[in-house]
Amino acid sequence: MKDLTMLTDLYQLTMMNGYLRRGREKDVAVFDLFFRKNAVITYSVAAGLEQAIDYITHIGFTPSDIEYLRSLRLFDETFLRYLEKFRFTGDVYAVPEGTLVFPEEPIITVRAPICEAQFLETALLNVVNHATLIATKASKVAYAAGEDSVMEFGLRRAQGPDAGLYGARAAIIGGCSSTSNVLAGKLFDIPVAGTHAHSWVMNFPSEYEAFRAYAEIYPDACLLLVDTYDTLKSGVPNAIRVFDELRAAGHEPKGIRLDSGDLAYLSKKARRMLDEAGYPDAIICASGDLDEKLIASLKSQGAKIDLWGVGTKLITSSDLPALGGVYKLAALYPAEGGEINKIKLSDNSDKITNPAFKEVFRIYDKESGKAEADLICLKGEEIDEREPLTIFHPKDTWKRTTFTNYMVRRLSRKVIEGGKPVAPSPSLAEVCAYAEREKQSFWDEYKRLDNPHIYKVDLSEKLYNVKNEMISEIRNKNV
Repeated sequence: MKDLTMLTDLYQLTMMNGYLRRGREKDVAVFDLFFRKNAVITYSVAAGLEQAIDYITHIGFTPSDIEYLRSLRLFDETFLRYLEKFRFTGDVYAVPEGTLVFPEEPIITVRAPICEAQFLETALLNVVNHATLIATKASKVAYAAGEDSVMEFGLRRAQGPDAGLYGARAAIIGGCSSTSNVLAGKLFDIPVAGTHAHSWVMNFPSEYEAFRAYAEIYPDACLLLVDTYDTLKSGVPNAIRVFDELRAAGHEPKGIRLDSGDLAYLSKKARRMLDEAGYPDAIICASGDLDEKLIASLKSQGAKIDLWGVGTKLITSSDLPALGGVYKLAALYPAEGGEINKIKLSDNSDKITNPAFKEVFRIYDKESGKAEADLICLKGEEIDEREPLTIFHPKDTWKRTTFTNYMVRRLSRKVIEGGKPVAPSPSLAEVCAYAEREKQSFWDEYKRLDNPHIYKVDLSEKLYNVKNEMISEIRNKNV
C-alpha cells in the first residue's frame, strides 16, 4: 500500500498541534468508527481492515512532508519536530472483514494517545467507508443472483484507480466470484474473467469471421459476445456455427454473452437455440447496467442467465454513493488518571452517540445457529449464557426480548497492540469463506432486498443507563 500519512484533513493536524500546545498529548482517547442508519442499507459487510492496518502501522512523516507543513506557516517547530518522530503506538480493535455489521455498531475502535487517535480519523474513514460500501453492494447483488456467479467489471467506471482496485477486492468479499481487473487479480489473488468487446467483432469483415478467429486463439475459453449486430438473427447462429467447428476439433465452447436488449426475452430464446443445437452446457452471461434489483426482476421473469457481469452500479454503489461512516470520541483517559465518558448530543436522536469504551456481542439461537440480535455493551461486561438474557429497544424500551437457549460471540478483536499488528491478516480466500459463513448465519428475512426485517441492535442495561444519565446531566447543565 502506498504511503498515506499525509492523506488527512488539515484540521486533524491543527487539533493535534492544539493538544500538544495545551499539554494534552499524553491523554488517551477512545474513538469508534461506525455508520448511521440510512434508507438504503440495513446491514453492511465490513471490509477494508487489511488496508487500515497497513496504513496505521506505516504512518510516518517524511522530510518532504515536514517541509510542506512548515511552508503552510501554521505550525511551530516544536510541533514539526513532534511529527518527525510521530508513530502510532496505541491499540485497535475491529470486527473481522466479512462480518455483517449494523448501524451504530463500532466496526473499528481506536484507543491511543489523543493525537494519534485523532490523526487516524480521515484515512480510516476513507478506507473503511469505501470498502464496506462496495462489499455491501456486492453482497446484495450476489444475494439477488442466488446460486449464479457474479463477475465484477466496473473498473472503467470507478472513481479513479484506487476505487477500482480496492473496490474489486471489496466486491469479492461481498460475494462476487471474479473480476475483470487484472491488477486486482495480481495483487489480491482474485480470479480474473473476460472475453472480448464489440470492437473485436467490428474489426473483422463479418461476425462469423470474428467469432472463428477468437475461437482459434482461445479454443478452451471461448465465450462469444453475440449482440454486436443482431443477437438472434446473426449473433447466436454464428456462435453456434463456430461452436460446431470447435467441437469437431475436440473442444467445448464456454458460452455466449448478452450485453443489451431485453435480457429476459433474449436469454430464453438463446437458451432454446443453444439447447436445440446440442449445447445445453453452454452458459449464458449477461451484462449491461445491472444491479441487484434488475437481476432479481430478470430472475423472476425466468431469464436463462448463468453468469452476471455487474459493473458501474456495483463499483460506484450507485443508489448509495457514500456509506456515511463516522468516527466519534467515546471516552477519554486523562494523563493524571480517571475515565471520562464522552457523548455527542443532537436534536436528531439518531445522531446522539453511544458513550464509553464498548464492545458488541452477537446473540445466536442454539437450536438454529442463526443470529438473533446484537448487544452493544460496556467494555468488560460479561454475559452468562446459563442465565436468561433480556434485551430492550434503546428508544422504545417496552419492546423486549428474552433469550434462554442462546450463545454469544464477541464481534471485535484486538488487531493492533502498542502500534504493532497482533497477527498476520488472513488471506482474501479466508476472508471470503468467513463472509459466506456470516451471511449463512442470518435469516433471509434480514437480507431480502425489499422490506427487510430490521435486525435488533440494542444497548446493554449498563450502557443504556450511562448514556441516559449523561444526556440528562448535560441537558440540565446547559439549561
